[in-house]
Amino acid sequence: MKNHELHGTLHQLLEWEYTSRKHYSNPFNALELDVQIVSPNKESWIVPTFWKGDHSWTVRFIPKEVGLYTITTICTDKKNDSLHHIVSTLQVSIQDNQITPQRHSHLSITQNKRYLEDSQKKPFFWLADTWWMGLSKRLSFPADFKILTEDRKNKGFTVIQLVIGLFPDMNHFDKRCENEAGLPWEEEYARINPHYFDKADERLEYLVDSNLIPCILGAWGYYIHKMGEEKMKQHWRYIIARWGVYPVVWAIAGEGAMPYYLSTNGQRDRDRQIKSWTNIGNYIKKIDPFHHLVTIHPTDSSRTQVSDELLLDFTMLQAGHSGYPSVENAMRLINEDNKIQPAMPTIMSEVNYEGIMHDTSAELQRLTFWTSILSGSAGFTYGANGIWQVNTKETPFGASPHGGTWGNTPWSEAMHYLGSKHIGLAKKLLEQYPWWQMQPHQEWISSQHEPYNYKAPRIAGIPSQLRIIYFYGPIHPWSEPKYYIAYLEEGVKYKAHFWDPRTAKKYPIGIISPNANNQWRVPTLPTFDDWILILEATEDSHPLAMEESVEIQTYQQNISLLKKILRKIKQKICH
Repeated sequence: MKNHELHGTLHQLLEWEYTSRKHYSNPFNALELDVQIVSPNKESWIVPTFWKGDHSWTVRFIPKEVGLYTITTICTDKKNDSLHHIVSTLQVSIQDNQITPQRHSHLSITQNKRYLEDSQKKPFFWLADTWWMGLSKRLSFPADFKILTEDRKNKGFTVIQLVIGLFPDMNHFDKRCENEAGLPWEEEYARINPHYFDKADERLEYLVDSNLIPCILGAWGYYIHKMGEEKMKQHWRYIIARWGVYPVVWAIAGEGAMPYYLSTNGQRDRDRQIKSWTNIGNYIKKIDPFHHLVTIHPTDSSRTQVSDELLLDFTMLQAGHSGYPSVENAMRLINEDNKIQPAMPTIMSEVNYEGIMHDTSAELQRLTFWTSILSGSAGFTYGANGIWQVNTKETPFGASPHGGTWGNTPWSEAMHYLGSKHIGLAKKLLEQYPWWQMQPHQEWISSQHEPYNYKAPRIAGIPSQLRIIYFYGPIHPWSEPKYYIAYLEEGVKYKAHFWDPRTAKKYPIGIISPNANNQWRVPTLPTFDDWILILEATEDSHPLAMEESVEIQTYQQNISLLKKILRKIKQKICH
């Protein structure tokens, strides 16, 4: 194959294959094969290949530049002259009337380390859905998979979270994780089953072509014990070789530090998992030629699941599935994470799956979403009980190793839960504004509540530009104390309206008139339900210089604090 010339098209997926003339009894475990690709502008990648079966290995690449590339193979068996140091060229051109696939581009982190953006520096709103077992045959391809994909795409989701074969809520080699080609690995992890991944290809490629970014979890955390680090590295290398060419996000593991459900030594297993997944995370960073974002799905925070948080690009949080207490836990986790250095974007990645246990209805989905986003989360992950484990009417998932069953609602019914529609509407609303510039400002509303009280209104915005407030309610005309929007900036005229989080219908209020204390009393909500209140600065506003505005706000806040102190002193004197 020396000096063989390949041809490709700009921005189009290109595959080519290498075949060994040398025989191996177990080719998958016998060697590793990489290719060094050098672009016309001398950009270089070391791209891992994946074992296709028999004695063949395949490489995937998407050229981003027209011209002549050079390709050189690097084989760990340097004596194999049919695989090692094979030099080729790749001529990349543009076809007439070429249509480039409309896909999300490579994600990165914004300069302030708080949000995600694409390669065009456009802010990326993370709204994910949870399909942990979406690669199993219970979600058939193409019929079922395409139906669910189209529903999520139409609702505004941007990310799909999936596990690659080594699923939660089961033990090793459980038949429930099979797709149409069987299990992902042979018994005892002897070698990988490439045909399983062929079927997974169909599903993942469809997501990418549908402009949905796969967030790929390599395995659930406890698999590392039986599989071991070396086999897990093989697993992850295979994943990167197959799908690293696409716009994807890597999550090292699911619930990385959570021991197996029936573990008899949880602390020992947790410590070992943290150490091992840190090693795997560093390995992923080392071999991924395209430098995708890396995180880990947690039991609480990604930062607690690894011993070196510097390998993480953003934090995932899990707040639990206990209804209202989980909403308060979500706010607490977000607030704590956003104070930690090094700073990184915070994503609420698992909380209150709709339809799981109690208090997880559509109303709780709206409450959980809005309190998360307005508390400083850079994105939100939804989940529906019935979809994450892919129940069907004929074949529900069944019991977990602990013996309990999370529920038997089929995915085809769970797909229509109203919560998924309502948070999709919420994302579309936020995208009308520079949401990535928003920051929490609870001081902007009075009266104040305990900081993590789920009933309290949540408020975030941009000084002198925008304020968005979520009222969980109900707030009655006779409710006390009354709510006021506080610290309204001098020279800024705000136009207000209510927004219905169930229907997206807008209810205009008009230009607001603050009182002498630069406060505006919130009017009666349209109904005794949860509502969004939005204040937008008008174009003819003339705010004070930022420094002066900040000084006035600080003065007002200090006066407010002083009044509270004086009230407390007075109460003590009276007692």
